[in-house]
Amino acid sequence: MKRRHNHEYARGRHLWLMALALAALLPGCARDTLENRRHEKWMAYSALPQEQRELVDQGRIRVGMNEDAVYIAWGKPNEILESEGPEGMETVWRYYGSWTEETRYWTYRETRRNGQPVLERYLARDYQPRSYVRAEIVFRKGRVASWRMLPRPLP
Repeated sequence: MKRRHNHEYARGRHLWLMALALAALLPGCARDTLENRRHEKWMAYSALPQEQRELVDQGRIRVGMNEDAVYIAWGKPNEILESEGPEGMETVWRYYGSWTEETRYWTYRETRRNGQPVLERYLARDYQPRSYVRAEIVFRKGRVASWRMLPRPLP
């Protein structure tokens, strides 16, 4: 029975995890498009002023838009928070972004030299998915009061 080295195992594991993550993302990508959301909320889309329809069609939002317009433009938020502030009830929609962070580290693998098993030091890589709040929209009385895009955090 042939033994796999640690680096071969790690590489196979990473490829398997990346394939699994991609397979999980693909079905969601096929369904959640601007065109599908516009069709889903056709009555709300038709009721928007022409300027807002044009912005929604470009995937853009503005202060004053209602929740339906934002949903059509950007899709379903990853998180919805509700709170009460000095100006009354607020609803915050959060959209998440993600990236894969590489970590490099030294480790050892078993190899043979002159027929003898030896440990060889090598540089290995590991990949971790990271997520962050990419955008935040504050609604008051069902309208966008403010919104902001946030940068990806530094590694």
